Amino acid sequence: MENSSGEDSGISDSEIEEYVEKPYQELKSGIYKVKKPNGTLRCPFCAGKKKQEYGMKDLYQHASGVAKGASHRSAKQKATHLALARYLEVDMGFGPAQPTQAADPEPQVSEKREEIYCWPWTGVVVNIVSDVKTGKQLTDNGFWMKTFSKYKPLGVEVFHDEKEQISQAVIHFEKEWAGFKNAVDFEMSFESGRHSKKEWIAKKGNLGSSIYGWFARADDYHAEGQMGEYLRKNRELKTLSEVMLKGKQDKENMVVTLANEIDMKNQNLDEMQSKVNEKAMSLSRMLEEKDRLHQAFYEETRKMQRIARDHVQRILAEQEKMNHDLDAKKKQLDWRTRELSKREVLTERERQKLDEEKQQNDERNNSLQMASVEQKKADENVLRLVEEQKREKEEALKKILQLEKELDARQKLQLEIEELKGKLEVMKHLGDDDDAAVQRKMKEMTEELEQKIDDMNHLEAMNQTLVIKQRQSNDELQEARNVLIAALLEMLQSNRTNIGIKRMGEIDEKAFVEECKRRFTIDEAFLKASEGCSLWQENLKDPAWHPFSIIERDGKTEEIINENDEKLTKLKEQWGEEVHKTVTIALKELNEYNPSGRYVINELWNYKEGRKATVKEVVNYIFKNLKTLKRKR
Repeated sequence: MENSSGEDSGISDSEIEEYVEKPYQELKSGIYKVKKPNGTLRCPFCAGKKKQEYGMKDLYQHASGVAKGASHRSAKQKATHLALARYLEVDMGFGPAQPTQAADPEPQVSEKREEIYCWPWTGVVVNIVSDVKTGKQLTDNGFWMKTFSKYKPLGVEVFHDEKEQISQAVIHFEKEWAGFKNAVDFEMSFESGRHSKKEWIAKKGNLGSSIYGWFARADDYHAEGQMGEYLRKNRELKTLSEVMLKGKQDKENMVVTLANEIDMKNQNLDEMQSKVNEKAMSLSRMLEEKDRLHQAFYEETRKMQRIARDHVQRILAEQEKMNHDLDAKKKQLDWRTRELSKREVLTERERQKLDEEKQQNDERNNSLQMASVEQKKADENVLRLVEEQKREKEEALKKILQLEKELDARQKLQLEIEELKGKLEVMKHLGDDDDAAVQRKMKEMTEELEQKIDDMNHLEAMNQTLVIKQRQSNDELQEARNVLIAALLEMLQSNRTNIGIKRMGEIDEKAFVEECKRRFTIDEAFLKASEGCSLWQENLKDPAWHPFSIIERDGKTEEIINENDEKLTKLKEQWGEEVHKTVTIALKELNEYNPSGRYVINELWNYKEGRKATVKEVVNYIFKNLKTLKRKR
């Protein structure tokens, strides 16, 4: 809640004690709320601060700190926070480790201030008897730690009397005021159950099996037995004022120690700052020296570059002069050489040397002329062979045409013979009348029939001869093509030629590579492409697979690819259009050039025009390359 306008006026330090009562009463009446619904605490006088949730101890420290704050704190802030600290002590039962100057001491503390306690704070438990029925080990330290856990003990020591079969225990609490409060609560719990020290003394002869407990004091410290010895050995006797005084002295000593440490730190800091300043000055001097050296180095470098540039220019000028003099001397030497070459050779030695040189030149010229003649003869032989090959091919074609004509004539002659035979049979049937005309006609027809048969036999013999010659010509042509293929395989150094060797029926792997590059990484693409190409090359070799359909076009039968073939359909779906096209091309080539073997064969090929190369084209290409090689040599 916010203060009213009347409360916003300034308050002097002398009026703080008078002003504390009003906010304290407002806190008690609930006008200012300290406890939030979720159980956490808040400072009602610091509503605008970032931290809005405190524990009891943290809130008390906050209120006490502001109440004893520095000079920049206003008197109003000190007064309201002093009222909050009093409210936490008096009304919410929070006991600080060291009471503030403005807070009133609690009555209980005042009453027990001069009592002498065992310090560090200690509780005593007596009349510990073992429980035979339940079997509990009551002498176990862990058992008593668990039993009194709500008082936050630090440890338990149990002392057993073998003679009386009874045990006593000492409970250790914290040294701070929180430990004192826990020890008081420990004692109050036994008092509320009528098992305090007072009842223990009163019932000393009839204690039963119940335990008794209290806060250890001076009489326990001086008592006989194991417990008294333990307290005298490990504890001190102190009043509350002595403990408070010792705490105050410890804090003052700590403050003095911390102040000394701060002074030492400040001194060290000053020394370090001095060293830093010295280092900075030294670094500054070093940087200045570095800049000076850098400037000197820069000037020296520029000077050396200028000297080197002048030196290079002088060398270039001298070189140009020397080149000019050399050219002049060279021209003079050329002129003298020309003059000397014009003079006649006067001495016999010079004439002999000249004759020898002329003879050598003549021999070289003769050799070159003979080589040229041989080359010309070889070219003429090649051309003649090509022409003969062409002529033989034309003659073979003419013979084929002649064979076709003779075959037609033979068929016609066979028809005529059959017709004459039929007529003779008719005449034989009519020859029963012995008519002379009929007999004469039969004789003429018989002679004509024999003539026709002789002609047919002659045509068959000629046809057989032509067929044999045609077969020999084809064999020779094929043998020549095989020789040319072998020669080209040795000659070809690259694929960039118009005439070359094509492997008919071999699948081009490029289509598989391009498709695999789109599907796989570069490393995997070539492996996958090679696997796919090899698989389909093996499929082409299968003689049982014949994906062709026979159609009739222009009166002739023709084989075409069956596009509905199952393997080709799967190929197109799996690899795409380009791979399908490449495989079908290889399939057509195998069906055309090697349908029976279904394996790849070599063929002379004109790559420029995309067809089979003729023998003439291949021979011309070979001799053209031979001439090129000779020139290079």
